[in-house]
Order: sequence, then C-alpha cells, then structure tokens
Amino acid sequence: MTIETKNKKTVGRLKSRPQFLAVRQGESRRGRTFLLEVLDRNATDEAPRVGFTVTKKHGNAVERNRMRRRLKEAVRQSAGFAMKNGHDYVIVARREVLTAPFADMTAQLIERIESRPKPKRSEETRSRKA
Repeated sequence: MTIETKNKKTVGRLKSRPQFLAVRQGESRRGRTFLLEVLDRNATDEAPRVGFTVTKKHGNAVERNRMRRRLKEAVRQSAGFAMKNGHDYVIVARREVLTAPFADMTAQLIERIESRPKPKRSEETRSRKA
C-alpha cells in the first residue's frame, strides 16, 4: 500500500430512496452546475455518504449517465477529502455539468461542500410584496 492510497478518504454511497429523502430535510447549497443538499447525521465516527440525482428533464440516458460519471469522478478525485464525517450529501445535477470544464466543476463542488448556507429568511420578511 502506497502513501497515496493511505491518505485517500473513502466516501460511502446513498442507495435507497428513504436515504435520499432524509437528506432533503437538511441544508441546500445552490451552485451554477448543481444543487448540493447536506444533512448532518450527528455521527462523527461514520464516513460521509454521497448520492447523485439527475432528472429526466436534463437529457436522454446517455447524457444523464455522463453527468453522473463526471460528478462521481469529481468527488473521487478531490471533493471527497472536503466532506465531513457523519454527513450525507446529495448532488442534484443541472445540464451545465456536461459543458463545464472539469477543473471548474471540481473547484465549485469543493467550495459548496466547505461553505455554510445562508440563514433562511423569516416568514414575515420572506415575501417582497407588501
């Protein structure tokens, strides 16, 4: 085993629908090429888990699979290191994932993982109409 493989952080996978739905209750962090949903499971000893969602409105099966593969590779190469233990992440792809440069997409993914979401507006200030 080399030093490089020892330092790699393994990231688990979200596989069932209830796991994906649970993450929807967490924070949402919007990006230009994807939406990142994050849920803190309060289990710091467990590895982070990630799931990928690409809806049918973004293209045919070939394009959707290409989007999913690009996102998986971005997480595998560098974004997995930024993920915190005990957190679940769902990455919802947008069509721009296909055309965005890979380095930019990876940098944006790391930035979204490490950022804190903006606080939600209260009900009385949510509407801009008076």
